[in-house]
Amino acid sequence: MTGHGFSISRYTPDQGVWGRLTARDSLVRRMDWPMLASALLLSGLGSLLVWSATRNRTELNNGDPYDYLIKHTVNVGIGLALMAGTVWLGHRTLRGAVPVLYALSLILIGLVLTPLGTTINGSHAWLDVGGFSLQPSEFTKITIILGMAMLLAARVDAGDRMHPDHRTVVQALALAAVPMAIIMLMPDLGSVMVMVVIVLGVLLASGASNRWIIGLMTTGAVGAIAVWQLGILDEYQINRFAAFANPELDPAGVGYNTNQARIAIGSGGLYGTGLFNGTQTTGQFVPEQQTDFVFTVAGEELGFLGGGLIIVLLGVILWRACRIARQTTELYGTIVAAGIIAWFAFQSFENIGMTLGIMPVAGLPLPFVSYGGTSMFAVWIAVGLLQSIKVQRPLSA
Repeated sequence: MTGHGFSISRYTPDQGVWGRLTARDSLVRRMDWPMLASALLLSGLGSLLVWSATRNRTELNNGDPYDYLIKHTVNVGIGLALMAGTVWLGHRTLRGAVPVLYALSLILIGLVLTPLGTTINGSHAWLDVGGFSLQPSEFTKITIILGMAMLLAARVDAGDRMHPDHRTVVQALALAAVPMAIIMLMPDLGSVMVMVVIVLGVLLASGASNRWIIGLMTTGAVGAIAVWQLGILDEYQINRFAAFANPELDPAGVGYNTNQARIAIGSGGLYGTGLFNGTQTTGQFVPEQQTDFVFTVAGEELGFLGGGLIIVLLGVILWRACRIARQTTELYGTIVAAGIIAWFAFQSFENIGMTLGIMPVAGLPLPFVSYGGTSMFAVWIAVGLLQSIKVQRPLSA
């Protein structure tokens, strides 16, 4: 018997309280605690880093040094509640709700292109709802994963086919292409980059023909060249790529962020200058340190060891997610887990890489660490999906 997102294999109606306790014990026992502990440690560490980056920024915190610390902690709390709700509902229940979730995500990202949308740091990707900024593209990552998984796994999990056929792959790609095209119009190139990687990860996990993977990679390369040549990118996005290609280009202008980021990280050494004692952070020399460049706070104040700890914790989450993807007995769960793995892995690499100068600046937050309500909610929902896949696995698996 299955109930609300977890297996109650030993429970029958006449077992009463004992049966309910057994069900709860089964849920607790099946949770992936190393993953959950790593995500909690990252969010807690992120709270300290965000606090360090904003406590002296009176233009941001309205004179309250604890403002961002409180907000970030509240975001983490809401994220945990969303994770718990996702586990309670279960990924299989959400499978049936995909059409509604997909339609809702299209409506939200479509509203961004209306006067309700706002521009932050050059990207017109936000909705201002009652003074609260919402970035719908973060939730769209989840709906793309769930939607593609639903389509690609339907006939395989039913036992009709060994692998998704070409028609199903086309339908799944079309499902992903519509929101990606809308988000590209904002333009939010960073989110589109993540979604492209998600699509590739989902297709690889689904067992689709390798010709699709090769074809998509070729199409992506041609599309990137076309976007550049046709002038679709905004000037600030072109400048970011130019600064990445030539770090010495305009160090006081387009290259300022990346240059200051490397200075901050390099000044931390092995052990760092100590929390709240970073001169680059205290002096406010690195822009957007509480969001996109939060890793520079860790590099400067906690040093190589602190930055390495963040990477290790992210690695633990990815490792546990890979175990879940490999051990689940249904293709749907495998695909969902694989999409989340691709999302977390690429976004983490891109965020940390841009602070080190090995990746272009793309405006992507560091999962679980960067300040931002929508991104925090989305990654914790993703953790809830992973936990649901694990707790709903049959006891014999």
